[in-house]
Amino acid sequence: MKRREFLKSGLVAATSTLVGTSSIAHALQYAAAEPFTFPAPVYRTLGRTGLKISVVSFGAMLTPEEEVMEVAFDHGVNYVDTARRYMGGRNEEIVARALKGRRDRVYVATKIQPASLTREAIFQDVETSLKKLETDYVDIIQLHSLTNDSRIISPEIREALVRLREQGKVRFFGVTTHTNQVQVLNALVADKDRFFDTALVGYNFKSGSDLKDAIARAARQKIGIIAMKTQAGGYATDQMGPISPHRAALKWVLSDTNVTAAIPGMRNMLELREDIGVMGIKLSYLDKLVLKRYGAAVQPYYCHFCEKCEPTCPQGVAIGTINRCVMYAEAYKNRELSLATYSEVPAQARAIKCLDCETCVARCVHGLDIPAKMAQARKLLA
Repeated sequence: MKRREFLKSGLVAATSTLVGTSSIAHALQYAAAEPFTFPAPVYRTLGRTGLKISVVSFGAMLTPEEEVMEVAFDHGVNYVDTARRYMGGRNEEIVARALKGRRDRVYVATKIQPASLTREAIFQDVETSLKKLETDYVDIIQLHSLTNDSRIISPEIREALVRLREQGKVRFFGVTTHTNQVQVLNALVADKDRFFDTALVGYNFKSGSDLKDAIARAARQKIGIIAMKTQAGGYATDQMGPISPHRAALKWVLSDTNVTAAIPGMRNMLELREDIGVMGIKLSYLDKLVLKRYGAAVQPYYCHFCEKCEPTCPQGVAIGTINRCVMYAEAYKNRELSLATYSEVPAQARAIKCLDCETCVARCVHGLDIPAKMAQARKLLA
């Protein structure tokens, strides 16, 4: 790959421009040119579960082959997050192949499908996942993509989960959320039964202080917090030159000690090395400058998924979820995931409803052009 030549020609100049300090740029060049060595793994305790998991764990959603996971597991990554809906049902099967000979040293988390609300549907979901994962149990079973507390407080869902734990098929209960995340976390905190043990939350350097505070409240109640969407989309932008913001973004998330771990999606060895390399390294001044530049670069099209715009839409369009679908298509380059997520949006809340309005009155507190984003969604997701 002629890495040293690449660094000499581009990285130093780009870093000097970014931070205005040539000595820092030269130090970066020297460090980056060294051969990659897997770091000693760093672990944190996942809330009341007592599980000690690697601070950089494996988000398997985008990983097409098991070999990348195998390398990660062999170098101390001991937690993997998957779901049957990923890759049209194939993702759990890929994880199963990576776990062969390693199941006893890797914690596995998967998810119940959002539409599964009855005892029978939940049992069927878990049985199917166990079969695809080729395991007798999962460590954490998660209610997928919560937007409010309805599934959190459902007696039938709780009864089903307790029965599955009694059967030895699941160990701990969790939730995942992209929408109304503060509300969901607050519902977990308010639950006097302390029923759910973990929360998988979209959290990154662009997140608001309200989410950061909600995470802190949940962590104080011993709810294990795992962060996803840590890269703020991971958009490619020419404003960064050859400098990647991904390590800085991960370090920002992990600098919050209320977060147990991050689960970045790692599709290949380059992404694995970039992400796993942050373990044990603190967020630096240079990292903050990189994130400031990256944040400014993506500001015109990055959705914060705060959903503060949605009450201003008279049609009730699911603007945040639709923008997430667009991000999956554009930044993740994963049309399959984008369409699968969009298929779960009720017909009356899809972007086509925007055509009923002559003028869009929905407003984004971050300045995002909502009519343009919804037009883009109609084009990409038709």
